[in-house]
Amino acid sequence: MLKELSIDKFEEASEKVKEVINPTPLVYSEFFSRQYGNKVYLKPENIQHTGAYKIRGAYYKISTLSEEERNKGLITASAGNHAQGVAFAAEKYGVKATIVMPTTTPLMKVNRTKGYGADVILHGDVYDDACAEAYRLAEEYGYTFIHPFDDLEVATGQGTIAMEIVKELPTVDYILVPIGGGGLATGVSTLAKMLNPGIKVIGVEPAGASCMQASLKAGKVVSLDSAQTIADGTAVKTPGTNIFPYIQKNIDSIIAVEDEELIDAFLDMVENHKMVCENSGLLTVAALSHLDVRDKKIVSILSGGNMDIITMSSMLQHGLIQRGRIFTVSVLLPDKPGELARVASIISEEQGNVVKLEHNQFVSINRSAAVELRITLESFGKAHRDQIFARLEREKYRPRMVRTNL
Repeated sequence: MLKELSIDKFEEASEKVKEVINPTPLVYSEFFSRQYGNKVYLKPENIQHTGAYKIRGAYYKISTLSEEERNKGLITASAGNHAQGVAFAAEKYGVKATIVMPTTTPLMKVNRTKGYGADVILHGDVYDDACAEAYRLAEEYGYTFIHPFDDLEVATGQGTIAMEIVKELPTVDYILVPIGGGGLATGVSTLAKMLNPGIKVIGVEPAGASCMQASLKAGKVVSLDSAQTIADGTAVKTPGTNIFPYIQKNIDSIIAVEDEELIDAFLDMVENHKMVCENSGLLTVAALSHLDVRDKKIVSILSGGNMDIITMSSMLQHGLIQRGRIFTVSVLLPDKPGELARVASIISEEQGNVVKLEHNQFVSINRSAAVELRITLESFGKAHRDQIFARLEREKYRPRMVRTNL
């Protein structure tokens, strides 16, 4: 097992992973650059074969094992992306892989892992529970355990991303890197500092699972009581102990991102870059608004794109509602002909677009306000939504915002 990270091993890993990775050249984002006053580039690891950067660390780690270690069978725990990386790499080497995944893992990630020939066991609610079970099975059956982040060889494989960034953009000022357990952040930050100590490397965690931030504040690895976030790939309660000293040395600061910010980032990526990223992969996009810098060259690592269709649909709906682009308003109409047409005319004049109508004639026995009309509308955003609402108020329809159900 590797004792410490070195430039020689990073260079070796960079050559090795070329056997299996898709090239991910930087994508300049005119949209984010204009929005934040910097030159923003995206590193699209979401287009890897397995949909995430994890193939790098898994493949390099397995390449360093002896034939005896590989033939024992491999086992790991993962919320999805490392699982696919190990399964893919194991298939390349022709060895058996067993993956323990949390029961909350999206079905798409489970099926894709199985599709690479791995055996999948669902256990526990979060990664930490699955990891404990994987260790138990490794002990019982003699499997070789491949840790998803707390392994220096795995971190070396992940760090090849920094090699590519610096080669393509030597004058990069900031690299934003997602943090779950810390393997990617360890590899990227350590190699970036080796290549250019002036590069700032900022870690980004979900606010509901900011185990690394808590550990850095404590000066030692600590465990959170829970990891509650829509960024399931980074829902980790305890960061790695082997890699922690490298994080302490090389990560300049950590940003914690709320789930609502990830929803906004998802819409921005889909609408402006036609690109789908999973929530963990969106952390570095959401973090751009937290940086108080201007005229800097910033690279956001998009760590993965394995989002299932159900989650994608929910993200789109919540995003539109969150931004006021879809909303539902209740109005009370007199029970007489022509009132529905009048309300429709008002909405039309304000350039609102009706998505759905619900008409309840039995809400009251007061005939001057006997009909409730619930209108789900599409608007240009919160200001336009408020404009429509204010017009309905002026017309004495007593509008009331209600929960939107699409």
